Amino acid sequence: MFKTWLIRASLFAVFIIALVKPLIEQQQYQVADKQDDQVSAKSQVEQPLHNVDLPEFADIKDVKQKKKQFFAFIKPAIDDENDRISRLRKQLFVIEQKLVQSQALTAEESQLMQQLAKKYKVSKKLSPVDKIKELLTRVDIVPKELILVQAANESAWGTSRFARIGLNFFGIWCYKKGCGMVPNGRDEGLKHEVAAFQSVEKAVQHYLFNINTNAAYRVFRIIRSQLRQQDKPLSAQILATGLLPYSERGTDYVLEISEMIRHNQRYFDSYASE
Repeated sequence: MFKTWLIRASLFAVFIIALVKPLIEQQQYQVADKQDDQVSAKSQVEQPLHNVDLPEFADIKDVKQKKKQFFAFIKPAIDDENDRISRLRKQLFVIEQKLVQSQALTAEESQLMQQLAKKYKVSKKLSPVDKIKELLTRVDIVPKELILVQAANESAWGTSRFARIGLNFFGIWCYKKGCGMVPNGRDEGLKHEVAAFQSVEKAVQHYLFNINTNAAYRVFRIIRSQLRQQDKPLSAQILATGLLPYSERGTDYVLEISEMIRHNQRYFDSYASE
């Protein structure tokens, strides 16, 4: 039964991309083209835009050790941000129960709901009950397995120029001059840059916020909400089907991410010292 639901969810995600794809161009941050992601051997050495002691992942020749060290480096920031979001969800559930039971909210609860509604781009026109329901679809975690493999995929296991120079492990674009790094070979007339972050924590926070608010990932949030409603685990592989807009490669990208999740299960809770 659940497998049937999974197939239907995947097909639904493939179908809906035709509606979602135009929204990708509207998002403030987009996925960077990995063809421009490596520094030419002849290029001038680029100085990091951060003060983080980043491991030299390119120097680790043993594949297993590289995977362990990369995941161990990124995982604490993911756990911290998912924990923070989970705490917010618990507060929102309390508010939801009060609203459903027509109980008055405290001043702090009202303020929190309004602040989060603004931050997470929830429509002001919604009723309080609908507003809290929409917030609960957005203020939610992303499985660490999915974040880890996307970081590995987008950053070439931490070796890409964007990861080394700007701690951008997720290939995220920005459009304000000086907001990051200019891609090598950027076409004439284009003004996008690849976002740079001051910490791994900031990079992870931005990734999660983008997934939870960007219109391009509405399908992802729908699938996640359906899993919640059916009291099912937040499967990284199921949720990966909602990431079709993340890359121009579409279905091929989703399949690659799903394969990476399957092939790296043993490393998700491993540390370099093991």
